[in-house]
Amino acid sequence: MARNIASLVISLVVASLITFVLLRLLPGDSAGANLGVGATAQQLEQLRHELGTNQPILTQYVHWVSDLLSGQSESFISRSTFGELISHRLTITVPLSLLAFLLALLISTPLGILAATHRTSPVGLAISGLSQLGLAVPVFWVGIILVWIFALNFGVLPAGNFPRTGWADPIAALRSLALPILTIAIAMSATMVRFIRSAVIDVLDADYMRTARSLGYSRLRALLRHGLRNAAVPVIAICGIELGTSLLGAVVIENVFALPGLGQLLLSSVSARDLPVIQNLVMLLTAVVLILNSLVDVAQKALDPRLKGVSA
Repeated sequence: MARNIASLVISLVVASLITFVLLRLLPGDSAGANLGVGATAQQLEQLRHELGTNQPILTQYVHWVSDLLSGQSESFISRSTFGELISHRLTITVPLSLLAFLLALLISTPLGILAATHRTSPVGLAISGLSQLGLAVPVFWVGIILVWIFALNFGVLPAGNFPRTGWADPIAALRSLALPILTIAIAMSATMVRFIRSAVIDVLDADYMRTARSLGYSRLRALLRHGLRNAAVPVIAICGIELGTSLLGAVVIENVFALPGLGQLLLSSVSARDLPVIQNLVMLLTAVVLILNSLVDVAQKALDPRLKGVSA
């Protein structure tokens, strides 16, 4: 556990350095983005001094990390703290990401098992073909198609936006998130079906499964009794990756469906060159992915004790 924590901290430090340096290498200037093309050199220099962007890069990095850890990191544009900026938006992005992941898991698990147990039948081949097609289709295309079907043609679901009252009206909030959730879930299911199918096929071909069959177990009963736990070990790894991906996918899909979540904040911050907000959002997403990877490692070792002697 101590090794996992140390690895997590080192990874976050390296990610913060890479994020900070890469953003400084991009063309453009925060002061210029704020003041516009008509600003004088004196005005630009004064704003750079106020923002601290004229200080040495190492000093800027230390100030940013210190402000982020203390909760005092502020937007260059609104002067609001990062916590104030994301507090409401997290109530959109987090439910969107988690519900999409759960729906993808519900869709992909039975389909992946069915594709593995009937791999040579038309049903198994059709599921594999559809999952391959799903990998090739961009996620925003899926969103556009769903809007065309359910919002424009049938009018049963809204095409986007989020109620101004937020979760005060849960039904309206869930209706506004229905199509974004379905969009992300379909995209994730295409990947998860293939991994679940491969994991289950490996289990079905194992010696202990043949032994269970020879003792009179049906293929399904042998799989449920002896195989699913072993199949779950590699599947948990992809689930951790996909859960992190669902958060990143939510950032993209929010802009397709005009949802005021973290994705919209990130896009507006990039347009305005609001460096502290961009850096903080990237670090937040990176931290979530790294923490999920650590939890996946713990879960895999709990399911398979043989992995406890394997270093992370």
